[in-house]
Amino acid sequence: MSSVEMMKTQVFYEPEQMLLEEKRIPIPDAEELLIKVKSVGICGSDVAYYYGKSSLETSDGRGPLVLGHEFTGEVVAVGDQVGDRFSVGDRVVPNPVQANPKSKWSKKGLPNLCNDKKVLGVSIDGGFAEYAISDCNWTYKIPSHVTYDQGALTEPLACGLYAINNLNTSPNHTVVVYGPGPIGLMMVQVLKSRNVEQVILIGTRDYRLERGAELGADHIINIADSTSNHYTDNLSQVIHELNSGELADRAILATSALNAIHSALEITGRHSTIVLFGLPGDNDIMNVPILETILMDKSIRFSWLAPNTWEEAIQLISSGAVNMDRIISHTYHLDDLIDGISKVQGREDNCTKGLIKIS
Repeated sequence: MSSVEMMKTQVFYEPEQMLLEEKRIPIPDAEELLIKVKSVGICGSDVAYYYGKSSLETSDGRGPLVLGHEFTGEVVAVGDQVGDRFSVGDRVVPNPVQANPKSKWSKKGLPNLCNDKKVLGVSIDGGFAEYAISDCNWTYKIPSHVTYDQGALTEPLACGLYAINNLNTSPNHTVVVYGPGPIGLMMVQVLKSRNVEQVILIGTRDYRLERGAELGADHIINIADSTSNHYTDNLSQVIHELNSGELADRAILATSALNAIHSALEITGRHSTIVLFGLPGDNDIMNVPILETILMDKSIRFSWLAPNTWEEAIQLISSGAVNMDRIISHTYHLDDLIDGISKVQGREDNCTKGLIKIS
């Protein structure tokens, strides 16, 4: 690496206080990589941390901390125990959930459940900086034809993939996806890549729903805006009509909205499966009609993070099966991160996914 010792970072201190500062470029430990950051996605969790709607996983739940866990970059230095696993110049994307690989849950293939873990941008410094550190055991190479912008969205895709795997779909299923945000739009594409016969996308904003139709959704339905051409006030009836008189076989929730969760219980049929992916609030309660759910032999599953789906996610991006360019709607410089967070939070200018381009 060069003789430059300082880097620009955006340091989060407390809600709505983030400062552009110069910090010393970190030195990688034995199994760590120093990455020159190229692109960073602005996740909904970054927005929540910035506005004080979620606590960090630091010792006291507060800053100072560099946020940003969806990022790509180039390896510029390696620790002395990395060996031949990575080299300077490699193009990489880190899995931000960096668990102890020797822990019980990591050995079970579920590092997402490991208590002994660090999370980039959540408990330790992340990617809203010119350089970042990542454990080589949780870092992946990306192909040369995958852009840094596309690769930065590997993490949300990997999380969405794990949720879809829990959904256990078949080609003849009718699957309802709630929430046409970035991950919902990725889910639509993954489901169609698996030849699911009918994917129905549900949301409240036409510009996102229509993007979903472009990306493969067979039907789009607006459940909030009565002026929309896609509006319905009777979702169950529409599902019946689209699915030959049956309710949906599967539903997946890429949203935390409680009304969507309860709607999914109403529009799914016999032997169906519902997967909850969006994170609810601390005090949100799901009301389940237990007897009806039992008599219809329904399954309700939950999905957390992205164990063992990273390589598949990279392959889906690499093959073009998931088009990230149609999901990224806005890009910003590191200096303008606060403005980017504000626009993502307010969905200004039809913002779907914001990205910070650093170098």
